[in-house]
Amino acid sequence: MRCMASSTGSPRPAASPGPPPPARHPRRWAVLGVLMLSLLIVVLDSSILNVAVKTIASPPPVGLGATQSQLEWAISAYALVFAGLLFTAGLVGDRLGRRGTLLFGTAVFGAASALAALADSPVELIAYRALMGFGAAFVLPATLGVLMNVFERDEQPRAIGIWVGAVGVATAIGPVTGGLLLEHFWWGSIFLVNVPVVAVSLLATRLLVPESRDPAPGRVDPGGVLLSVVGLVLLVYGIIRGGELADFTHWGVLLPVAGGLLVLTGFVVHERRAAHPALDMGWFRVPAFSAAVGGIALVFFALMGVTFFTAFYLQSVRGFTPLETGLLLLPLALTQVLFAPRSRLAVRRYGARAVSAAGLLLVAACMAAFAVFDDTTPLWAVELVLFAQGTGMAHVSPLVTVTVMQSLPRERAGAGSAVNNTFRQVGGALGVAVLGSVLSAAYRDGVEGHLGALPPGVRESAGESVEATLAAAERLGPAGEALVGPAHTAFLDAMHLTALCAAVVAAAGAVLVGSFLPGRRPATGGSPPAEGERRGPRHAKARR
Repeated sequence: MRCMASSTGSPRPAASPGPPPPARHPRRWAVLGVLMLSLLIVVLDSSILNVAVKTIASPPPVGLGATQSQLEWAISAYALVFAGLLFTAGLVGDRLGRRGTLLFGTAVFGAASALAALADSPVELIAYRALMGFGAAFVLPATLGVLMNVFERDEQPRAIGIWVGAVGVATAIGPVTGGLLLEHFWWGSIFLVNVPVVAVSLLATRLLVPESRDPAPGRVDPGGVLLSVVGLVLLVYGIIRGGELADFTHWGVLLPVAGGLLVLTGFVVHERRAAHPALDMGWFRVPAFSAAVGGIALVFFALMGVTFFTAFYLQSVRGFTPLETGLLLLPLALTQVLFAPRSRLAVRRYGARAVSAAGLLLVAACMAAFAVFDDTTPLWAVELVLFAQGTGMAHVSPLVTVTVMQSLPRERAGAGSAVNNTFRQVGGALGVAVLGSVLSAAYRDGVEGHLGALPPGVRESAGESVEATLAAAERLGPAGEALVGPAHTAFLDAMHLTALCAAVVAAAGAVLVGSFLPGRRPATGGSPPAEGERRGPRHAKARR
């Protein structure tokens, strides 16, 4: 060690430089770009089908002649398999390697997309959509698992903010992309467009993304994996059925939901007793972790329910096309791009607790604003509310995701990502099903007294939704014009009630995260404070 002379001439040792900073992956930002590409196609596809349902319902050769039930299952099959396998896919990535899991899931997703584009019947389309969900389940947790292993702790909040922003962008541009494709090509183009993007993603992943896995995964827990898959599939299936039937007391809903909850209870008991559990239940004893995953579920419960009726409000009541509706929803995407990567700056100043609670309160206020919207509300007011809602979301999703991921050891990043995304998916499915049922029941109550002019056989189906009522009115010709006004009024009344329910759920999320997420940390002279809490030792990662 070099010595320095003191003022008296005697040598003294130089000040210790302290521990060296952690080595940073040289390609980490390029890797993040690849992960965003993989994420884009998976998340975008979950929303792009919504704008094509009318076309697919048309008789051949324009569409497939799909019934309403078949269309619902074409959407639900993806969500069912996706949510049911997320946790298992995260465990596979931790054990066998996250890059390999990402490549496998992307390849399956691309092949299933090509098959879906060429489907000859609604049944084939449903099967291929389920296969797409299978591939997507291996992609989503792998992207966040890789991210946690190529970025050091101080850069993780920024990287996760960009990751969350990509999710928001994909969700918002799905309807726009679908509308543009349907204006120029046949319905299968909404799936075929995935194939070239998948090819680029596979090549970039192979060249740039490093392999990482849990260096000491322990023994396999087949019982826990099986219980998690069966429990989640039964639960999500029951939720979806409840939304379809608009009746959560039907035996076809109660049996799978009760069975799913029973199996998941068995999963928890099994994991608490297993020597090598698939999911360490001790994670949920960390208040910040439990509050974060609970907050994710609640905010997506509210958000997905509101997104569901917003599309009907803009198209059925305001008369916009699917493409125009997609463009009107762009503020939700723009705010994710602008604010999600920068949310860490607000956390550094005010703390995760205050920022996420304020974000959820803003989301709740925006949802409550829908309770005063009608068919004459200025578009600028609608856009302003959507912009504010996206801003609130951009200050919630990154923070709770950082809290979840930094609460866990790094080598369990895949399992942590799977837990994070499973709660997100189940919460979103519940939101669409429960709030959709509230919307449907309130609409039927409001419009039922105005359907007397319709034939008895048509009256029941015409009261199911505003779209069904308007379609029945169109078939009646001039005589059906009297139904349009009552249909719009009934929908707006139902939307107002549903929006208030969503606002209450979002406010409950604000109370939850405001009570248990970490507050503002005191400034120190070292590296920037972490936004989330972490338990357990920090282990070295495998890196190519």
